[in-house]
Amino acid sequence: MIGRRFRLAHVHFGREIIEVATFRGMEDTGEGGSAKDERLLENGRILRDNVYGTIEEDAIRRDFTINSLYYNIEDFSVIDYADGLGDLREGVLRLLGDPETRYREDPVRMLRAVRFAAKLGFRIDPGCEQPLFEEGDMIRDVPPARLFDEVLKLFMGGTALQCFEKLRHYQLFGHLFPETEESLSHEEQDFPITFVSKGMHNTDVRIREEKPVTPAFLFAVLLWEPARTLSRQLQDQGESILASMQQAGSQVIGRQVQQIAIPRRFSTAVQEIWNLQHRFEQRAGKRPQRLVTHPRFRAAYDFLLLRAESGEADMELAQWWTRFQELDEAGRNQLKGSDGPKTGGKRRRRRRPRKRATEPGDA
Repeated sequence: MIGRRFRLAHVHFGREIIEVATFRGMEDTGEGGSAKDERLLENGRILRDNVYGTIEEDAIRRDFTINSLYYNIEDFSVIDYADGLGDLREGVLRLLGDPETRYREDPVRMLRAVRFAAKLGFRIDPGCEQPLFEEGDMIRDVPPARLFDEVLKLFMGGTALQCFEKLRHYQLFGHLFPETEESLSHEEQDFPITFVSKGMHNTDVRIREEKPVTPAFLFAVLLWEPARTLSRQLQDQGESILASMQQAGSQVIGRQVQQIAIPRRFSTAVQEIWNLQHRFEQRAGKRPQRLVTHPRFRAAYDFLLLRAESGEADMELAQWWTRFQELDEAGRNQLKGSDGPKTGGKRRRRRRPRKRATEPGDA
């Protein structure tokens, strides 16, 4: 038996683990209030729910009607207690019960509404849609570890761009990533900032092509704008490029984990991706070869391509690094010789040969 909030059974079947949940019942079981210890609410929010019940009770406890359908393996029929099949055919997401109450019981249902709407192409019932605009601040009360899991479901399911756009439409994105939302509210050189949108589209493309997508790269995209803005401010105060990015990244991630718990193995990788960006400007000498061997090079390079696509980084720079990876050692040396020193780091001054001291008899 596992779980405190919702108790589940893990059934070990050979090397497989089958997760089994029983039917959830109503609060009042008529057993002298014994259910009170198993179902705990605080300000309308379900903190623990382990009251067992019948299939009928379980049906009306579900969130959306399309999730209250039951498949009977005895006669291969679908049991529908809440007209879920009708909503399924109509492409409608509708909550069971009063929407505001159901959202308050579990604010994550707001994020689930967005995810299902994006993934299934369904429209959200008007009565369930309005609270999304008005009650989004309830999301800030969800445990940070749970929000991390929900963010991965939102943006790593193949519909990241649609989820991102819907979250912003319903004003929910700012409750997940407040600093990023603030950055996106500004324009840069009279143009809207498109980096996050392009990053979400790129994530969807990679998933469709069955290429890997890591949480570290995802959060690097989602938090880049506030980190980049703060880094520029620190540079204006005299900090070096690397020091400013290290400091900005640490501060932005430090504040973000108060809302969404990002495991250290991912937050560390995020900062490495950011910290490597300035090294792409250094194309002279052996620096390119050293950068290519860095463990985070590939992720940092993909990040550079995104920056170039959104107009933030020089497209010529991204193309240079693409060519550099395709060439052999001779070709790389020729590429560096043709244009590397012009955009690389500081060139070392060649030492002049020291004059030999004049000895007696020298001319």
